[in-house]
Amino acid sequence: MSADVSSAAAEFARRQQSPVQRLQHQLHGKPWLSPLFLLLVAFIAFFISTPTFLTANSMGILLQQTAVVAALAVGQTLVILTAGIDLSCGAIMVLSMMVMASLSKDDGMPSLIGLLLGVLLATGAGLLNGFLVTRINLPPFIVTLGTLSIFTAIALLYSGGSSIQADRLPDLLNFLGKGFGIGQFRLTWGIVVVILIYAVMAYVLSQTAWGRYVYAVGDDAESARLSGVPSKRILLAVYTVAGLIYGIAAWILIGRAGAATPNAIPDANLASITAVVIGGTSLFGGRGRLIGTLIGALIVQTFAFGLSQLGVDQQWRVLATGILVIVAVAIDQWIRKVKS
Repeated sequence: MSADVSSAAAEFARRQQSPVQRLQHQLHGKPWLSPLFLLLVAFIAFFISTPTFLTANSMGILLQQTAVVAALAVGQTLVILTAGIDLSCGAIMVLSMMVMASLSKDDGMPSLIGLLLGVLLATGAGLLNGFLVTRINLPPFIVTLGTLSIFTAIALLYSGGSSIQADRLPDLLNFLGKGFGIGQFRLTWGIVVVILIYAVMAYVLSQTAWGRYVYAVGDDAESARLSGVPSKRILLAVYTVAGLIYGIAAWILIGRAGAATPNAIPDANLASITAVVIGGTSLFGGRGRLIGTLIGALIVQTFAFGLSQLGVDQQWRVLATGILVIVAVAIDQWIRKVKS
């Protein structure tokens, strides 16, 4: 009887809500809906503005350009879900890339060992971030701001500031830049790896105890600890897994760029954070989905690619990205004010 009364009360409360309040509730439960709508609007607008935008060739190029940022954004999502932030993700990726390329170039170290050492280094860098956050109790912003400079400097010192071209690298490191096509639409193996990363991590976050703990820590770390969640171990694991993903992103970047260069993707940190925020993951932690992050990465690259096809200057493209971030955070703040 009491269950029927509660159900009736909930139904009555729902009917009393305005359309805007119902939309707010929907977005609170499914924060990826608003970026999906924005992506569709962007596709339609660019298709109307330039007919070449939605061609098979253009879509293949767009996906290839999205792959690296989308991979980085997976690790960034894990960190932001715990109410942290990682400003060092791009630097970790570049350092990992330079190590695996330098070790394997010109038939030096076996390519598989060089690749694994590069990924292991990135994992260790993530572990270092996690150690400083959880054991030294430093704020994630300060920790990763510091390691951003440290890892960037190490990458430049280690490489001497020099690039390593694809013809000096073994086939294994170049492999993710190769692919297959359906007509003019071309997919690289790097895109396939990114899709696999999203599938695996989406399953882990939604179907495992570890994933539920990540959300719990981000929602309220102290309450989670009092409930028996090993908050510090979860945080340490999150930064370590993020580092592992950055190492895989380094391999994807070599294939995408056709070279290993210490100056690759200078805005990678900002782009990954932008993708996560636009994708509906809350900067305050505890709310968000990887599907939203993927949509966010597509939005970032769609705007950059579409505006480039329209001949818009780089400065205006950066301006558009900044506006997107502010709008996304404002929407997130509005959604968080939803009333039960």
